[in-house]
Amino acid sequence: MDVAHGFDLGMGLRLGLALALGLLVGLERERSHNATRRLLFGGVRTFPIVSLFGFACAWLHLVGATWLLAAGLLAVLALGVVAYAGKLREGRIGATSEVTALLTFVTGALALLADIRLAMALGVINTILLSEKAALEALVERLDKAEFLAMLRFLLVTFIIYPVLPDQDFTEFQLNPVRIWRMVILVSTLGFAGYFLVKKFGGRVGLWLSGLMGGIVSSTAVSIAAGRIAQSQPERGAAALQATLLASSVMYVRVLALLAFFNAALARALAWQLGVLAGVGLVLALSTLRRRPADAAPLGQPTTLQNPFEIRPALAFAALFVMLTILTVYAKANFGSAGVLSLAALSGLADVDPFLLSLAQGTATATHLSAQAILVALMSNTLVKGCYFATLAQGVRAGALLRYALWTLAHLPLLWWV
Repeated sequence: MDVAHGFDLGMGLRLGLALALGLLVGLERERSHNATRRLLFGGVRTFPIVSLFGFACAWLHLVGATWLLAAGLLAVLALGVVAYAGKLREGRIGATSEVTALLTFVTGALALLADIRLAMALGVINTILLSEKAALEALVERLDKAEFLAMLRFLLVTFIIYPVLPDQDFTEFQLNPVRIWRMVILVSTLGFAGYFLVKKFGGRVGLWLSGLMGGIVSSTAVSIAAGRIAQSQPERGAAALQATLLASSVMYVRVLALLAFFNAALARALAWQLGVLAGVGLVLALSTLRRRPADAAPLGQPTTLQNPFEIRPALAFAALFVMLTILTVYAKANFGSAGVLSLAALSGLADVDPFLLSLAQGTATATHLSAQAILVALMSNTLVKGCYFATLAQGVRAGALLRYALWTLAHLPLLWWV
């Protein structure tokens, strides 16, 4: 009798699966009982029996006694209520074992009624959650409230807002809400990952790795943060300069990754140029190496990086992207190439991502003007970051201005080779 919607398995094999999944949960509950020496709802025998009970009720359901499946679930629920009431009388709380018994009954039933992958997934995940209680509780203790709320916002914008947006172009500027929001999600997710990497590893490995990871979030923020470190602790000036150069190098790699996602042709057209510019930044960063004094304090991480997955920054990014898309179309229509390149230079004074992505979304091909505008925006942004850092870091100001000036000049010949 084949009742599966997936694998074609015999009744005996499905019965064995129900027994094995119940035994898996029972072993974990028995181990927990031995560790705590507390009376639990069941152990290595009870949970396999509950799973087999669910399997038997499912079989009776298939042969016509449809009410028995619901009656069996209610019977297990009644046993759980009685067990939980006894725990309350002893002053103990927590219904994990009782709820697990209900899920084990359902797992046993699904081993017969559904694709076995569903039953296997429920049984294994249930056991993992039970066995990793200490790890989960430790995670809750370490969880920062702001970061937890940021994750909730990520779920909101990704799985609730994004699916309901209309996937069509509006106005003559071809503004598509789905494409706009997709870019918000991607850019924020990259920054979110970089933020957590900096949080986890930055303080342990020093400013150089903080700069690399911080460049995923915002190379401009790293430049300002590192400049403040160099300002308050002059002995760290060279390390801070190296961090900001590395963060700016990562910016070119991040831009290439974003272009590859949204406009593969444009990414291919700029691949070697962006690679060269990232390499120039790496060489300039290596040129700052100095022997660190033996008594110098351990290098920390830029502490001004903000968690990028917040609703307001996401909305601001979307608004800026829409505005720059409109301005790009308008500049191209009314002022030609000069207008677009001028807008590119101005966009580099702040966050370049919205402008770059507006160009990437404007066409599915790699136009000469789009490629040049991207390089101009990156050149402008690189120069501005050098000025930000040099203004703060007086001790290494000359070295910072020299390196950023050389890096800026390296963009110029590449403008004619796109």
